[in-house]
Amino acid sequence: MAAPFKDTARITVRSGDGGNGVVSFHREKYVAAGGPDGGDGGRGGDVIVTVDDNMSTLMDFRYKRKYVAGNGMDGQGKRCSGKDGEDIVLRVPRGTIIRDTETQEIIQDMSEVESFVLCKGGKGGWGNKHFATPTRQVPRFAKSGLPGVTRDVVLELKLLADVGLVGFPNVGKSTLLSVVSRAQPKIANYHFTTLFPNLGVVYVEEGVSFVMADIPGIIEGAADGAGLGHDFLRHVDRCRLLIHVVDVSGSEGRDPVEDFEAINAELRQYSPELAQRKMIVAANKVDIMEDPSLLEKLRAHVEAQGLELFEISAAAHQGTRELVKKAAQELAQLPPVIVYEPTYVERPPEVDTTGEVSIEQFDDTWVVEAPWLQRLISNVNFSDFESRNWFDRMLRESGLFDKLEEMGIHDGDIVSMYNLEFEYQR
Repeated sequence: MAAPFKDTARITVRSGDGGNGVVSFHREKYVAAGGPDGGDGGRGGDVIVTVDDNMSTLMDFRYKRKYVAGNGMDGQGKRCSGKDGEDIVLRVPRGTIIRDTETQEIIQDMSEVESFVLCKGGKGGWGNKHFATPTRQVPRFAKSGLPGVTRDVVLELKLLADVGLVGFPNVGKSTLLSVVSRAQPKIANYHFTTLFPNLGVVYVEEGVSFVMADIPGIIEGAADGAGLGHDFLRHVDRCRLLIHVVDVSGSEGRDPVEDFEAINAELRQYSPELAQRKMIVAANKVDIMEDPSLLEKLRAHVEAQGLELFEISAAAHQGTRELVKKAAQELAQLPPVIVYEPTYVERPPEVDTTGEVSIEQFDDTWVVEAPWLQRLISNVNFSDFESRNWFDRMLRESGLFDKLEEMGIHDGDIVSMYNLEFEYQR
């Protein structure tokens, strides 16, 4: 029995914490207190997502839902830095989209990029070697490392196929794929034989080929969650061309025109843009057709909509060659496979600044530490003007500057908080 297909997964990822800097002094004659030689903490490990072209599903994420990178090691004496935390690499199939769980915004489309850093590890804390100055020769303080980042994300696989086969269950999509490519999907005479998408490469002629996807049968109500179609309609999103397979044999007593319109209605409900995608209609099972008028009725209906109809029998290999040649001609004129642009915008975190703050004075240096301050600094891009302004506003609103002034800080004194130092100005 084939393994179940997995095309979405919700996971939690966390990058590693930075290691702490260390306070240390070496022994050396004529150097005050031996001189500072405390090393820096190691950087926390990153969470990296990379494409693995040997993977076709997200089954690896079915049972394990939490992935944590390694923490950086603390610094040591003799100016030895701590070891960086080990990165964790998540392998996904090409075509996987990473979404933010809360907002559903796209963080990254893993279709063209080979790897992407989803969470950066926390920076390691500075050892006391960084704080030695002519007036501060014996710094007896070091900095803690910054914490890692935790994110809840949804991995969503959208197959990278040029052509998507759509239609009701049991109309012959899998048979068609098996005939025009080397794919070997399960084929049987009952509905929902295909439980997960199948891909096949169709070779038309020398230098001309394309990827075709057999999408599980869609039924009425699929866009609302009925049947299997709801789970797999997303795989049609990237297809540049749709081949709508319709059973015209009359063997199940169905009306081909009604089937054709029902599937199109589901496509429109799922995505109006998808319903506008270029489409070819394949009237299948003409070799066992009981009532030719059904075929003519369908032909008149689709040609009135400006669509082209091909008579085929996938089982008898009839008309399939002409169909794939037409598909190749259409693909030569259509734009490339869709790649989704990231829509995610990093939002300033909600930080509760009412917690306790530790402030210590070492000569003209004021060392400030607090758990909330760690989180605040780890979310600031200090190369961005707006981000720096937001950071300054948060510090002022927290009352930290008022507290420093009450303790006697002067203009020009150094404020040191984790891996950040700046001169205080009123």
